[in-house]
Amino acid sequence: MVALGRQLGQVLCAPLVLHLRGELGAGKTTLARGVLRAFGHQGAVKSPTYTLVEPYEMGEVSLYHFDLYRLGDPEELEYMGIRDYFHERSIALLEWPQRGAGFLPSPDLLVSIEVAGRGRVLNFEACTQRGVECLRHLPTKPELEPETPETPETGVQ
Repeated sequence: MVALGRQLGQVLCAPLVLHLRGELGAGKTTLARGVLRAFGHQGAVKSPTYTLVEPYEMGEVSLYHFDLYRLGDPEELEYMGIRDYFHERSIALLEWPQRGAGFLPSPDLLVSIEVAGRGRVLNFEACTQRGVECLRHLPTKPELEPETPETPETGVQ
């Protein structure tokens, strides 16, 4: 998932909204980790389950990783200034976007992840012309090299 996320990250450009859908443990955060690696992030990537958003300034791009799993009411997004996160330099990765329905912009790309035994099945859907352009550059048969796993306790490789 990290390797695929890295390849996905290589074709993303701001502004972009990416919705990540899948059950708990499907690999949404792991895919997001790969996207961040493509932009040069070397540190740990934790799920922003309790903070709702983790910002990453990556040169000229602001990458925002959202996890809305614990969002009590979509209206809470207004109070946190959700609109400020979507601008010309931003790429937003949103886990559990359905929990913020009515307060989030429509996605440019939608990635659905299904657990299939020990593997995963991913479906990529372009929802805008920007999404179509991204998918056009994504390899149809990505080269997937495993990454050294992070130690959960420390986030160190």
